[in-house]
Amino acid sequence: MGMYELIKGEDNGIPDPNKNSVSIEDGFIEEELRLTTVAKDETVTKVPSPPCKQRLVSLDVFRGITVALMILVDDAGGLFPAINHSPWNGVSLADFVMPFFLFIVGVSLALAYKRVSGRANATKKAALRAIKLSILGLILQGGYFHGINNLTFGVDITRIRWMGILQVYNLNYMLNQRQLSSQRIAVAYLFAAVCEIWLKGDDDVKSGFSLMRKYRFQMMVALSLTIMYMALLYGLYVPDWEYQISSESSTDSLKTYSVKCGVSGDTGPGCNAVGMIDRKLLGIQHLYRRPVYARTKECSINSPDHGPLPADAPSWCQAPFDPEGILSSVMAIVTCLIGLHFGHVIVHFMDHKDRILQWMIPSTFFVVVGFLLDISGMHVNKVLYTFSYTCVTAGAAGLLFAGTYILVDVYGFRRPTMIFEWMGMHALIIYILAACNIFPILIQGFYWKQPQNNVASLLSPSQAIICSSFELLAS
Repeated sequence: MGMYELIKGEDNGIPDPNKNSVSIEDGFIEEELRLTTVAKDETVTKVPSPPCKQRLVSLDVFRGITVALMILVDDAGGLFPAINHSPWNGVSLADFVMPFFLFIVGVSLALAYKRVSGRANATKKAALRAIKLSILGLILQGGYFHGINNLTFGVDITRIRWMGILQVYNLNYMLNQRQLSSQRIAVAYLFAAVCEIWLKGDDDVKSGFSLMRKYRFQMMVALSLTIMYMALLYGLYVPDWEYQISSESSTDSLKTYSVKCGVSGDTGPGCNAVGMIDRKLLGIQHLYRRPVYARTKECSINSPDHGPLPADAPSWCQAPFDPEGILSSVMAIVTCLIGLHFGHVIVHFMDHKDRILQWMIPSTFFVVVGFLLDISGMHVNKVLYTFSYTCVTAGAAGLLFAGTYILVDVYGFRRPTMIFEWMGMHALIIYILAACNIFPILIQGFYWKQPQNNVASLLSPSQAIICSSFELLAS
């Protein structure tokens, strides 16, 4: 799946749409300059201009901003709980990372599959990409690279997180939760790609309404997924359940906790349908053992930071819970489909003003609706990936993308965003090296006789502090 760049507009603002028409071919923008009409002695000469291909810079910049945001909240979230994931209801800076990735995947898909020569072959390639991404997530989820203080090897198959996130475990206690769920992105990517390959109308797009008509089947899929998610979340009956964890006195003995539920429609940490489905289908032993709700007031005296359990802590406080579960991934697909719609705007609207208008209206609508739903009781919740959370984060992604597009592609301010553009073009490798602690492991993993005599110790004090900052933040 490619990264794209749009031709830069005139330096003095939004260019005249009659000067150029823009089409996208094979992931690139081809500028087809109109035939220049030159009147001379009542004769007309048509001078064709050669096409040129360039990248859509705002896509790379947006992706780079998301990668930078991910690394920031991962490595500073433990020190500044305010930017870390919200313990349960509510939204914080860290909670925008995953939806932003899903959104930009959808935008890119619209460009990659603008024209499909063979639907079956394209579907096969999309499935292979999704499988590769899922395997990468399983390999890098913490089994092979447990952390810079615990360089052990291997994955315990009995406890592997099938829907796991690219993450690194700390030997003593894990403070930060890595952001990029490779399996979730793979599922959303595959679903959105299949929709884009097979569910397109033949309508001509001349307005926002005709755009919706052309892709009405994709919108119906998004609506159906939303209805299904909400029906299961608020309609399923959640019975009482129990779990076991190692006793504090002995790691060999297990202590059993019972969680009293017997309700339906509950969106609290202990009795929601999202957790029940994961426990039934994935098995509680394959769920995340450091749940985000461990930082709630009910479970931590230092909330919103980690801390000891209060004396009257509920029984569910130490229960495993996967923030990238099965049911919550349904709404992740919807986020990707929303991004797909924004990509369609790039494909079918050539004027900057039209594109910005087609982005700003739905983005503002999503944000307003999301917060109104939160006020009315359908709380914004990242772990459950509620409908209100989908609206708020997708709307925020649309607004940020539109702003990036105006800054970079319309007005041409590329120099201030060059670092983000570079990060966006190398997003995956940056994440693997930095956020998965592979770079710090390489720096500290080779030593002379004693582990303290590593490469980091040979650097200057300031450089050593920078290279070891990952260890200090994770320990």
